Amino acid sequence: MWNGPGDEDMTSGVTVGASALPETVDVLVLGSGVAGLVAALRAADAGARVCVAEKAALLGGTTSAGGGVMWAPATELSRSRGFQDSPADGAEYLSAAAGHVMSEHAIDWYIRTARAAVTYLTTRTRVRLTPLARPDYRGEWPGAAQGGRSLDNDAFDPSDFPGLADLLRPSSYFPPLTMAERDGLNGRAPAPEVLATRRKRGVRTMGGALVGALAASALDRGIHITTEARATGLTRSGDHWQVAFRDTMLRARSVVLATGGFEWSPALTDAFLPFSITAISAPSNEGDGLRMGLSTGAAVADMTAIWGVPVIVPPSQTYDGRPSGRMGNVEMTLPGSIVVNSSGERFVNEALSYQDTSRMFGDTDPRTGRPRNIPAWLVFDHAYARRYPIAGSDTGAAPGWARTAETVESLAAACRIDAAGLPATITEFNQDAVRGHDSRFGRGDSPQDRFLGDATHLPNPCLAPLAEPPYSAIPLHPGVLGTSGGLRTDDDGRVLDWTGSPIAGLYAAGNVAASVFRNNYPGGGATIGSAVTRAFVAGAAAAVDRETA
Repeated sequence: MWNGPGDEDMTSGVTVGASALPETVDVLVLGSGVAGLVAALRAADAGARVCVAEKAALLGGTTSAGGGVMWAPATELSRSRGFQDSPADGAEYLSAAAGHVMSEHAIDWYIRTARAAVTYLTTRTRVRLTPLARPDYRGEWPGAAQGGRSLDNDAFDPSDFPGLADLLRPSSYFPPLTMAERDGLNGRAPAPEVLATRRKRGVRTMGGALVGALAASALDRGIHITTEARATGLTRSGDHWQVAFRDTMLRARSVVLATGGFEWSPALTDAFLPFSITAISAPSNEGDGLRMGLSTGAAVADMTAIWGVPVIVPPSQTYDGRPSGRMGNVEMTLPGSIVVNSSGERFVNEALSYQDTSRMFGDTDPRTGRPRNIPAWLVFDHAYARRYPIAGSDTGAAPGWARTAETVESLAAACRIDAAGLPATITEFNQDAVRGHDSRFGRGDSPQDRFLGDATHLPNPCLAPLAEPPYSAIPLHPGVLGTSGGLRTDDDGRVLDWTGSPIAGLYAAGNVAASVFRNNYPGGGATIGSAVTRAFVAGAAAAVDRETA
């Protein structure tokens, strides 16, 4: 197990500004999220001189902002913790989830590479992972597992590494709890004293823990990291790349693009996405790497694909000074809430995985040609508001920015929801909730549905009547953790041109590249799983490239 040399000053390898970049390196990695840092570590371990250039002032990108869970079937780590799984089961499930777009070769590649990457992370870096007892998103499909494939990050205390805490991008809104701890709360608020202690020490969890551990591992190896260094152009010159920054030019034998998606670029989202989205990722994700790749003749794939999620947008919610939001899937799953469109109709099983739920925002009304389910509303009663925090609010009442009324009819009027539709929907739902079975969508029938429900609420942890006034509603928006279409790559993470040939010395991993899963989401942590596996092979291949270029 990797412990590193224990340097006293862990940030001695971090500089600020493009002028601090070296003139030449073997491998230049653009971006410091999980994809960039894993690629950098792999290249360094293969003997390359590596530099990581981060556009923003802080490290971690969207990885550091989010949950940080990785989906990886049949790992030795999960087996050692008592979870039963096999590569064959993983491949069978992934075939059911994405076999219509992933070849048998691609599925086998992912199972093998993910297992190897997890072993590498847990034995050669400071990353510490814990398998979650979280079911795959489609438990009815062959090969599905009831737990062990979604890998959480143990809490990471950067106070052991002087200076590192100040370099890590904060979470966008998650409290300092591991995902395992959060899963055990049954939707309720965490103990304030635990949060206070961890915040005082600067303890990082979820994606922040993953980035912190990887950054510490990179500094262990002497990898040069520079922040506030935005690359603006790539030009191939002989056997190397000339990489342009605002004030300087850097020469690299190989370049790994790991700059994130394009969800914060209005020009690119307008060009490629079918409806407007609310991004809850790092605002630095403006498609820089995609633009640079396209300028070299790179091909793209799945450009309309997103890592979708329903988003709640409290009026005061900002990230990096930009309006943002927070995932709403837990609030949707807990008993005592429903989601309706402007007709007052439920349009989805609210406990489905967030990716599957988000697809429903793209459903078009054939009468109008407009999205049928935008706007959407999370509707709940006072009993629900007393039990559960809503978008981080204190329990006891609905948030002050919610629309609240004493009757369902008055609430419908306040939200411009169909006056007959909402009362009829709540009446039907309440009858089902009392019986413990959702006759319309089967909410709470599957283990995955129940996992984020309230286990203390029986007979169905996802169903309770909306019967106690006042009644409240808050808007739900189609949101993204990131875009998941991008540069086309091969099995080694090499960027391909439109003929399918690799572009010499150019690699991509993370959301700048088209996802391994091709717009599918097999289980919790698919986003990180795609990023890690591509980066794991790309970093090693980029290091070899410096010898053969």
